[in-house]
Amino acid sequence: MATTALMTNSLTQGQLHRRTPWVVLGLSLAGAVGVVALLSAANGDEFSIVGAVVLAALTYLVVIVALSRQIEGSRKAVDRLVTALVTGAFLVAMTPLVSLLATVLANGSARFDIEFFTSSMRNVVGEGGGASHAIVGTLLMTGTAALISIPIGLFTAVYLVEYGRGRLARAITFFVDVMTGIPSIVAGLFAFALFALFFGPGVRMGFAGAIALSVLMIPVVVRSCEEMLRVVPNELREASFALGVPKWLTIVNVVLPTSAAGIATGIMLSIARVIGETAPLLIVAGFTASMNTNLFSDRMQSLPVFVFTSYANQGVDTQAYLDRAWAGALTLILIVMLLNLVARIIARIFAPKLGR
Repeated sequence: MATTALMTNSLTQGQLHRRTPWVVLGLSLAGAVGVVALLSAANGDEFSIVGAVVLAALTYLVVIVALSRQIEGSRKAVDRLVTALVTGAFLVAMTPLVSLLATVLANGSARFDIEFFTSSMRNVVGEGGGASHAIVGTLLMTGTAALISIPIGLFTAVYLVEYGRGRLARAITFFVDVMTGIPSIVAGLFAFALFALFFGPGVRMGFAGAIALSVLMIPVVVRSCEEMLRVVPNELREASFALGVPKWLTIVNVVLPTSAAGIATGIMLSIARVIGETAPLLIVAGFTASMNTNLFSDRMQSLPVFVFTSYANQGVDTQAYLDRAWAGALTLILIVMLLNLVARIIARIFAPKLGR
C-alpha cells in the first residue's frame, strides 16, 4: 500500500491553467514594449514594432516552456514548444498577406467608385477615367483561356490516371512538369510567334493573349486534377466494375463526381494563377485606352497591364494614375476572391453526399 501511494501518473501530475498562456503572452508583450521603448529613447531612435514583437515572442517562448516543464513535465513542455513554433510560423506567413491586403485596400479605395467601373481611359489624360475596358478584357481573355485549358487539362488527367501506361504516359507527365515551370514571358513569346506565322509580325489581339494564358494554365489543371483523381479510392471503381458498369461510365458517374470538389478548387487555382499575368499579355494582346470586346481584332487591355501602364507611364497628374493603378489591383484581388468563393460553392454542390 505504501508503494502504491507513492506512485504518480506523469500524464496527470499537473496542468497549467488554460488562461496561463494568454497571461504570459500579455506580460511578455508589455515587458517587450517597455524594454524597446526605453532602448529607443536612450539611443534617440524610433520605436521598433518588429523588435518589440520579436522580443515578446522569444520571452513568451522561454517563459511558457520553463513553466510547463516545472509544472507539467518535459513531455508537455515539448508539446507547448512545438505548438508555439508552429503558431509563430503561421503568423509570420500571414503577416505579408495581411499587410498586402491592407495596403491595397487603403490605396485602392480612393478610386473605387462607379466611374472606375463604367468608364474607359479613352481621351483621358488626367483625373477621371476608369478600367471598364481592362475588366472586360481580363474576363474575356481569362474566360477563353479557361474554356481551352479546362477540357484539355481534365481529359489529360483522366488519361494519365485511368488509362495511361508506358512511355506515352511518362512522356506526357514529363512535359507537363516542364510546362509547369516555364516563365510566363516564354508563353507570351510562343503565342506571339504562333500568331505571327498566320497574321504577320506585329499582330496584337485578345485571342492570342488567351492562348498564352492557356499555355500557363493547362499544366496546373492537369496536375491538380490528376492528384484529385488519384485520391478517389479504388474500391469505388471496383464496386462499379463488379456491377457491370463500363469504365467510361464509371469515370463519369463515380470518379469525377467523387473528386468534383478538389477538381473545382484546382481549376480556380489555375485561373487565379494566370489572371494576374502581365508579361505575356503585354506582348501578344498589347494595351489600349478604348473598349474592345472582339477577341479576334485589334489590341485588348487587361487589368494587370492596366495597372502596369498606369504606374509606369504616369502623366501630368501623377496621383490620378497611381490611384487608378491601386484601384485596378484591388479589383483584381476581388475578382480572384470571387472566383474562389464560386469554387467553394460549386464544390459544396457537387460533392458526394455521404449521409443517408
